[in-house]
Order: sequence, then C-alpha cells, then structure tokens
Amino acid sequence: MSTTIRDHDASASRPPTDRSGPAHGAPRHTRGSGTLAGTGTLVRFMLRRDRIKLPAWVAGLSLFVIYIGAALPQIAPTEADLAAASPLLSQPIGRMFAGPAYGMDPPSYETFFAGGYTLYLYLLAALMNILLISRHTRVEEQSGRAELVRANVTGRHARLTAALVVAVITNLAAAVAVTAMALANDFATTGSLLVGVGVALTGMTFAGVSAVTAQLSEYSRSASGLAGLVLGVSFALRALGDMAAEGGSTLSWFSPLGWASQTAPYVLDRWWPLLLSIGLAAATTALAFGLQDRRDLGAGLLAARPGRAEAGPALGTVWGLAARLQRGPVLAWGFAIAVLGVVDGLFTQVMLDSAENMPDALQQVFGAGELAAGYLAFLSVFSGYLTAAFIVYAVQGLKAEEDSGRAEAVLATPTGRTAWGLSHVLAIGLGAVAVMLVTGLLVGVAAAGVTGTGALVGDGFLAHVNTLPAALVTLGICTLLVGWAPRLLAPVGWTLVGVMIFVGNFAALLEVPDWVLTLSPLHHVAQVPVEPVQWLPLLWLGLVAVVAVALGLVGLRRRQISARS
Repeated sequence: MSTTIRDHDASASRPPTDRSGPAHGAPRHTRGSGTLAGTGTLVRFMLRRDRIKLPAWVAGLSLFVIYIGAALPQIAPTEADLAAASPLLSQPIGRMFAGPAYGMDPPSYETFFAGGYTLYLYLLAALMNILLISRHTRVEEQSGRAELVRANVTGRHARLTAALVVAVITNLAAAVAVTAMALANDFATTGSLLVGVGVALTGMTFAGVSAVTAQLSEYSRSASGLAGLVLGVSFALRALGDMAAEGGSTLSWFSPLGWASQTAPYVLDRWWPLLLSIGLAAATTALAFGLQDRRDLGAGLLAARPGRAEAGPALGTVWGLAARLQRGPVLAWGFAIAVLGVVDGLFTQVMLDSAENMPDALQQVFGAGELAAGYLAFLSVFSGYLTAAFIVYAVQGLKAEEDSGRAEAVLATPTGRTAWGLSHVLAIGLGAVAVMLVTGLLVGVAAAGVTGTGALVGDGFLAHVNTLPAALVTLGICTLLVGWAPRLLAPVGWTLVGVMIFVGNFAALLEVPDWVLTLSPLHHVAQVPVEPVQWLPLLWLGLVAVVAVALGLVGLRRRQISARS
C-alpha cells in the first residue's frame, strides 16, 4: 500500500455516487462533507480507544491534588511548622524545581500547594497532550491505519481536528476534576479555578505544539521527541528564570510552563497570563492545519535523508543495526541531560553563598556542613531520573520495531531472537552508561569551575557512577516487560520513573510509608560523595538488572513475535 498518496480533499476525490449514499455492500458513510467530514465519528472512535488511558490520566491528576491537600496538614500541623518548611520552596533550588514561590511569606496550605506542586500538574498535563496528539495523528499515519480511514469518507483535516477535539474534552475534564479536588481541600474558589484552568490551557498549548511536530516528521518517535524537546526547553527556561528571583524573572515569561505559574493562584489570582497560553495554543493549532495542507499523507515536512546506496559493514550485523537505530535517542537525550547537568553544576557557588540563610531541613537534604558535596549527590540522583526516562523511551523503540513488522524481517535472516533483543538492550545500556559518565564529569567540571575547588570534578563523577546501577535497574525491568508483557511496557515503565521522582522529591516531606521508598531503585544507593560508596547495595542493584534482562530475553524467545503484539 503506497504511503505517498496525495492527501487531497475527500469531497473532491470521491466519485459522484458517494454523495448520494454508500455503494451496494459498502459500509455506511459518515455524514458531513468537506475537509472536516467524518470528524464526529473519529472523535467517538478516539474516545472509545482511549476509554481507559484518558480517565486514568484525569484521575491521576485529581488524586495528586487531593493527596497533597490531605498530606500537608499532617506534615505541618501548625502555621509555624508550615512557615519553617517554606524555605524549601522559596530558596533558588526550590524555585528551580517548584516554581516562582508566590505566597511563601507567610505561607498557607493553599499557597504552599500552589507554590510547591502545581508545576507538576502542568507538566503532567503537557505530557498527556503530547502523547494524545501523537498517538492519534502521526502514529496512525506511520502504521498505515490513517490511509485506510482516508479511503472512506473523511476529510483532509478530520483526523487532526478530531484529535484536538478529544484533547479539548480531556483537558476540560482535567480542569473540572482538579478544581473540584482543590475545592474539596477547602482551598479558595478563585485560586482553585485558576489551577484547574491553568492545567487545561497548559495541556492545550502542548497539544498545539505536538500537532505541529506531527506535521514535521514522518515518524511518531521523532514527532513526540520534538514536542518533548519543546517541553524540556520550556522547563529549563522557567527554572532558570524562577531561580534568578523570587516571583520569577523576565526569562520565566518565555516559558509556556511559566505562564500558568505566573497566575499566582491564591495570592495574586491573575487571569491575564493565561491569555498567552490561549494565544500560543491557537497559533500552533492554526500552524498545524496550515502545515498539513503542504504535505502528503504519511510524509513529513522534514524529509528523511536518503540512505547510502550500500550499507556499511556494521549494518550487516544485528549488533550494528541496533546501534544505528538507538544512536539518535542516545545522542538527543544525552545532549539534553548533559546540558542540564552543566547548568545545575554552575549554580554550585549560588548554593554555597546562600548556605547561611538555608533552613535546617534543606541543609539536611544537601548534607549539612558538606553542602557542595550534598548538592552534587542530589544532582546525580536528578541525572538518574532523566536517564531512567531515556531508558524507558529507548526500550519502547524495541517494541516499535516489533509492532511495525521490521523485527520479523530481521528475524527472517539467520538471527536469533536472543541476539536481536540483546543487541538493542546492550546498545541502550551502553548509551545510558555513557550519558551518566559524561554528565557526571561535566557536572563536576562546572562545579569546580565556579567554586575553584578541583576536587569537585572527581566528586561529581563518582556520584554519577554510584547512581548508575540504580538507573540500569530500569533497563532490566523494561526488558522483563518486553519479554513477558509488552503491553505493560509503557504504563509500568513510566510509572516507575514517576515513582523514582516522587520518592526522591516528595516522599520525605509527605512522610510516606517505608515500603513506598523501597520501590525506587535510587533510594537504595548511598549519598555519594557525602557518604562513602556502599558496594553491597550496588552489587544487588546490578544483579537485579542483569537477572531481569536475562529473564526478559527468555520471555522474548518463548512468546509470539508479531506486529501489533
């Protein structure tokens, strides 16, 4: 089936008999005409397909709100307790991870919730919309299903419009749920509405961004990766802008994530920053429709480079092919993680300068008297989150090879399943090792450069080496899922990353049970260089990773390999 069929208006290409009704024996056509014909049917179809995913996303967002609202009074029973914890959010590092810290002098439960946790609601809403739009547009074209749908009575813009309508419905549901849960916590009405609307409009902003990137690349992973890159840059701009000054700086206003934070719920209650979100969502949506008119169905505006007429010797082996397929994700994720590590390392001197005003609770996080070492240990854990996320993303590429049918072509040659799976796992594992080691070295060099302490180079490198086995446990678990339950790879893999971030950043503050802490592999490593390296936990983590990979490869040999597993 050709993938270069010109994507022209369905009403123009249809024979005249299509206008009067379906041909004998053909399925009944959807009502409507023009470029939006069939949009309603596609909306219902997409909602049917996502009947579990989207309610789960919305439920997760609302449960996060109700949990934080219930936990804060338990952690800080009095206003004095809450005021003592507020420097965790108002310090530069706290603002980097939480937002501009409005309403921290003195804080209330609702301002503490808005200052410390709403940013993560906005991040989750952005991710939800990136995945939603990519799943219903570019993935459908890449798989060929969109071409089958276009063979029926559907307009040129029907699929993109339907995906955006589903995004609107989902974001409205998220806004209602988040607002209701905030009100259930006895938070102020206007601020709660601002948080809910901020979640919805941030989501729609990145739905528009994802709609644009879906027009640029003919591959779903590239389209999602470009949208994810925009989200990463937005987070970095907001983080740097919010670190510069309490309440944010000019740089904060260049980030779509910063606009929702600048509404300052429960403090200033400003609605007008959300006009920026509406404007960007409208502009990117219009751009996406304009770009769609300029490309063929199945193609992207950024044309894939033609390959060489003859492959190199390395591509003649399964190991070389796996390395070539994983090279792009390794370079893209590795560059982003390393750059973020360098930026964080350059703030080491800022941390030391603010040590005198730092509260006891924050000093305990970074190791009290050894503040620079504690900060490097914290950065190594942060790199561990990102590397674990890279691993989940990269292993999904292995499943994509199977879903697309390309794996069957490789396995039709004298190549065993174990070698095929191991080649990808090894390429991902070596990529993760390289990312952590390079990032650790660069973090140490950056910290040493701003402080003039050369020993921090070795400390930063050693901290990342210490964290590496915990990150590789993610690779073992993902391989295990690919071997035995490939459908669970994405939900379980990303949940594991979420658990690692939650345990590392919020578990101590929320006083969660100990068994929750043990779910994060990063919880089991020592805080190097504040503490000496503890080899036994590292050996256990390495053993778990190796055994899980081995069991996953066994499962890969035993189950059926087929497209759409």
